[in-house]
Amino acid sequence: MELTLPAIHLTADNLPEGWERAVVATWERGSQIATQYDRPGDPPSRDATLVLAVRDGFAEPRLHRCFPGGLDELEAYRQEVVDGLHDHWVDPAAGKWEYTYHERLTAYRVPGVEGPVNQLDYVVESLARSPHTRRALAITWQPWQDAGIADPACLQLMWFRVFGDELVLNVHMRSNDAFKAAFMNMYAFTDLQRVIAERVSARLGRQVRPGQYTHIADSFHIYGSYFGEFEGFLKTLETRTFGQRTWRTEQVVDLLEEARQRVADSVEQERLTGRKGL
Repeated sequence: MELTLPAIHLTADNLPEGWERAVVATWERGSQIATQYDRPGDPPSRDATLVLAVRDGFAEPRLHRCFPGGLDELEAYRQEVVDGLHDHWVDPAAGKWEYTYHERLTAYRVPGVEGPVNQLDYVVESLARSPHTRRALAITWQPWQDAGIADPACLQLMWFRVFGDELVLNVHMRSNDAFKAAFMNMYAFTDLQRVIAERVSARLGRQVRPGQYTHIADSFHIYGSYFGEFEGFLKTLETRTFGQRTWRTEQVVDLLEEARQRVADSVEQERLTGRKGL
C-alpha cells in the first residue's frame, strides 16, 4: 500500500552522498503537493519524510560541488549557525529577523523567566556528567511566538549522545528545502557537532570525535518553482562521476580561507555602512 507521504530512509558514508541520494529519492518518490510559497503556474512540490543517517559527517569527500550557492554563502551560513554571525540581526520589533538558530540555541528566552538559557552549555554539561545520557538536547520552537510569525524556525531539535569515543547528533526539522538549503544545513550542523565534541572532550579529559549524523525532516521537499534548475542538477549526475561532483576538504582549503576572508570583509563593511552583507 502506498503511503500518502512517502517515508525515505537512507544510510550514507558521507554528507555529499547522503544529500545527493536524498534529493534524488524525493524527486523520484515524493508526493505532489502545493506549498504556501507557490506562484501562479508553479507545479506542485515533491515532498517526503526523510531519515538520513550519515555514518561520519566528517568523512571525505565532505563538500558537494553542485549544491546551489557558493563557498562564500556556505561559510557565512556555517558561521551563522556555529558562531552567531548574524545574531545581531535579530530584532523583530524593528522589523528585522525574528530569530537565528544560534540565538535560539544559546540564548533561548521564555516569557516570565529571567535571563536567556544557553542550551548548548546545558548539552555539554549533561554529556560531561553522563556521556550516555539521553537528555542532552536543545530546541528552537517557541509556541507562544512562532505559531504566528511569517517564517518560523525549520530546525526544531538537536539531540546529542556519546557512544564510546563518538558524539552522535540527531537533527529534527519540521520543513527542509531539499535542493536549495539541505546541504548547507547538514554542513553547518555537523560543524556544530564538531564544536560540541571538542568541548565535551575538554570536560572529560579524553578524545570524543564527531561521528554519526542523522538528519530527520518531516517535510523534505523540492519546490515546483525551480524544477527546471533541479533537472539541470540531475543531468549533472548523469555526466559527471561522484568524484567530479564532490570536493575533499584538502582540495578547497585555500578557497575556504578566501571565503572566510570575504565573510570577514563583509562583516566589517556592515559595521562601517550599516548595510547587510553576506
